Amino acid sequence: MTKARRIYLLSPRDLSPETIAVTFAKTSRSPKPFDEIAAELTDDRAAQFHEKWVVGYGHASVAEHAVLHLALENVSRLAVETIEGNRLASYTEKSTRYQQWDSDAFYIPEELKGHPLEGEYQAVCQSLFDAYHTCIPKVQDWLRQTRAQAPEESDSAFERRIRPASVDICRFLLPAASLANVGVTINARALEYAICKMLSSPLDEVRQIGEWVLKVGQEETPTLIKYAACNAYLQKTTENMTAQAQNVRGDSGSMLRLVDFDAEGEEKVLAAVLFRFSRDATYGACLAHVRDLGEAGRKALAQKLMAGRGPFDQPLREFEYAQMTFEAVMDQGAYFEFKRHRMMTQTVQPLTALLGYVVPRGIIEAGCEPAYREAMEKAEKHYAALKAFSPDLAAYVVPNGFNRRVLFTLNLREAFTFCRLRAAENAHFSIRRVALQVYEAIRDIYPHLAPFMAVPEGVTSQDIVREHF
Repeated sequence: MTKARRIYLLSPRDLSPETIAVTFAKTSRSPKPFDEIAAELTDDRAAQFHEKWVVGYGHASVAEHAVLHLALENVSRLAVETIEGNRLASYTEKSTRYQQWDSDAFYIPEELKGHPLEGEYQAVCQSLFDAYHTCIPKVQDWLRQTRAQAPEESDSAFERRIRPASVDICRFLLPAASLANVGVTINARALEYAICKMLSSPLDEVRQIGEWVLKVGQEETPTLIKYAACNAYLQKTTENMTAQAQNVRGDSGSMLRLVDFDAEGEEKVLAAVLFRFSRDATYGACLAHVRDLGEAGRKALAQKLMAGRGPFDQPLREFEYAQMTFEAVMDQGAYFEFKRHRMMTQTVQPLTALLGYVVPRGIIEAGCEPAYREAMEKAEKHYAALKAFSPDLAAYVVPNGFNRRVLFTLNLREAFTFCRLRAAENAHFSIRRVALQVYEAIRDIYPHLAPFMAVPEGVTSQDIVREHF
């Protein structure tokens, strides 16, 4: 007898996250419908199941069905880096592009309370926020003079366009101590490790957040994150490798450098596509065929592959067979947008004031450069004083305008997504520069597929530098 198809929701309004997780887990061995399985469960029975199978036998994938939505408010942007340092989660945070920060919205670390540097720290943070609030109206006046109001654009609409543009430029002054809100959607398996990382942090603020997240999370998933704790291995590795890294001498490097790539990446993508749609050919045969096509044949095959693709159509998954590794220097504001591309493998150095800072052209032309530089140099000087006490705490005082070095590996499919989003005209100019640099490097190594990356035509990374820095 053919059974009727059913598709329905197991609603978190009716069932706890742990009960939903058990319901899905039991379908591997029970022939019953999901709703019947759920009806037989209680929170206690769900907890017993998780204690036995997830905790006892290590079937941790079951915990991925328990999803939590966490709201974190008034945490520093430095802490946000650790909070968001997990690939399998979704985040939305207070934007420095669209919101103006209050004049005292910065965190004072507990470690500095009563320390001789506490007063100077507060004064430096306040000077950054004062400069931020001083520059915004001046930049708005400059924008009103330099950006044309469209004939059909009302005065109020024009002002709505000017205000975020001014905040975009002045955000370089905001320090990592700036307080933000972030919403997190995460499954219990990923949350357990996220809590472990927070509890293992050298920063008191992050450890406190970890304890709070653990407490709040246990109210929804008492069993699945029950054993989240500080990880001694993470702490020891951080300590040991930081000491070892001091033996390596640095150099200035370039803004973006292609460190490594698969020279046959384009051929491998095309071969994998042929393999996917072939009935019986081996991958080796497909790769040999693509190699035999020559440049003209590979270009024609790439064009046929991409024909009819719309602007929001994802490249096929086979684009993931081409891998690249880059090293980039970008300002902290750009990094905060860059880190959201978690399909990459990213390794970021600690936030410091050692790589200098950028000066947006809008700051200069609005007459704000003296105030901007004075605030940034105060931060740089105080960073050095704080670093002698604690390099980890020193990061709090570093503004968005200071540069940071990042190593990242991505595949060609993710590169399509990153460059389309971050090179777009509505993206912030800091991250546009990075995205266009990535695109220009890929264009040189994968000439047949890069032209389909949907970046704006006629704009280069150097154009962004000349216009905005």
